Amino acid sequence: MTRLFTDPDRFSEDSLRGFVAANPEYVRAVPGGVVRARPVREGQVAVVVGGGSGHYPAFSGLVGPGLAAGAVVGNIFTSPSARQAESVARAAQRGGGVLFSFGNYAGDRINFGMASERLHDAGIPTRTVLVTDDVASAPPEARADRRGIAGDFVVFKVAGAAAEEGLDLDGVERAARRANDATFSFGIAFAGCTMPGADQPLFTVPERTMALGLGIHGEPGISDHPMADAAEIATILVDRLLAERPAGAGGRVGAILNGLGATKYEELFLLWAHVADRLDSAGLTVVRPEVGELVTSLDMAACSLTLVWLDEDLERWWTAAADTPAFRRPRHTGPVEPVDADEAGEADQADLPVADADSRAAADQVLTVLRALHDTLHEHAEELGRIDAVAGDGDHGRGMCKGVDAAVRAAERVHARSGGAASVLTAAGDGWADEAGGTSGVLWGAGLRAWAGELGDHGRVDRHRVVAGARAALTTITRLGKAEVGDKTLVDALTPLVEHLESGVAAGRSLAEAWQDAAEQAAAAARATAQLRPRVGRARPLAERSVGTPDAGATSLALCAAAVARVLATNTNQ
Repeated sequence: MTRLFTDPDRFSEDSLRGFVAANPEYVRAVPGGVVRARPVREGQVAVVVGGGSGHYPAFSGLVGPGLAAGAVVGNIFTSPSARQAESVARAAQRGGGVLFSFGNYAGDRINFGMASERLHDAGIPTRTVLVTDDVASAPPEARADRRGIAGDFVVFKVAGAAAEEGLDLDGVERAARRANDATFSFGIAFAGCTMPGADQPLFTVPERTMALGLGIHGEPGISDHPMADAAEIATILVDRLLAERPAGAGGRVGAILNGLGATKYEELFLLWAHVADRLDSAGLTVVRPEVGELVTSLDMAACSLTLVWLDEDLERWWTAAADTPAFRRPRHTGPVEPVDADEAGEADQADLPVADADSRAAADQVLTVLRALHDTLHEHAEELGRIDAVAGDGDHGRGMCKGVDAAVRAAERVHARSGGAASVLTAAGDGWADEAGGTSGVLWGAGLRAWAGELGDHGRVDRHRVVAGARAALTTITRLGKAEVGDKTLVDALTPLVEHLESGVAAGRSLAEAWQDAAEQAAAAARATAQLRPRVGRARPLAERSVGTPDAGATSLALCAAAVARVLATNTNQ
């Protein structure tokens, strides 16, 4: 259990503040994460890694010479926002371009992808390498669908060493891709992890049982098996990875035996002795093994084994010196050079458009709706977390609350400046995406922003503009999330909401009447997702386990639609 916290909702921010204070010779804080205290040399590629919190030493603990130039830090088990990724990359880069690398998760792909587009538009060349090392999450023929777990460290280490060696951006990208192609991981869990402030773990493993194929976001394993002793576990881990040996691979491997938070060093060393024996029996030479905690999952009792099949270049990069707060191979870095505290900068904020009276009146109603969403999501946060924990990480309720809190705050600030409907809703969407992060955060934020574009800051916001906004939101969300009806996502509830809203208004019904019917259809569709198997997202590897439970994203969407219906039913000024 995570016992030390002040406000559990600010655990990530408070932890990062203490981390920076404890490591001033290594890192400095920038909006969205940390960068090296002593920047990379001019013209060097900046390797920027990142993801959710709860995985220390990943990601902030791996910033330093020979490894990352910066780390983007999201909420617990939640991808950072696009703005955070852009901010850290801007602070870390010194003219050689940016290589983003992170685990293969939908929220990270979307947010880092948006950051890459913004950096490219600003003239900063950027590349991205996804880590896909988890052999339990997809079969070999679907390697691109695999998630990234402890193999993150291998790819980051190789990329950092290649950048330190002076390779250009294309060369560093090739090195990172070679590392990913040669890296495979498999994990076993003995007990689940507990979120700060929670009374129960995200999942439990029955006594005298172990779960094979764990994730690192609090997800349970793929299958449960009787508990084995250390020698048997070593055999399971090694044999599973040997089955993935790439064609033409040599006999030299790098290895990581990783603890995920509660399986500590003495146990890991004991297990490593058996793993080393198994690798030796297989005729393999292990080069610079790492035994300890490199990619954790709060207090999860679990371990994973990672093998990287080395060639001459990969071995040189794997064994190269590095010096970070959490991973040190001796190297003298010299004194810390001063840098401008505001080097990263913030994007210039455009002046608030002048809104007319009609749009300002509509902005009042937008704010009323957002406050209704706030009340509904907080009321159902525990339920949404429980639903999400069946096949995911259990953070959906918490993430939605964090997003809507930020949305209301941002909307209120713009509303106080007499912003129009579009400006208020755009601020809400940006606040939601930036604060919540993750897949839901970026999709809700982008959807609200697209909706705002149809409302405008001038003229009366009638039912037709509201309906056009709903369609724009659906189009944006499906484009970014690449989900369709039947994939068991929020799209399963959003699509009928939009379609019935359109047909109702086209038939001449009032907005309140049309929305009430559409919200009922969305609720029915959300309940029906219980019979679906997820085809995208973090729950996909646990598809069978999710059958019988509705999708958390579709459920929260339907709850929000119902909240809007109640506002419209009691508000004659539509």
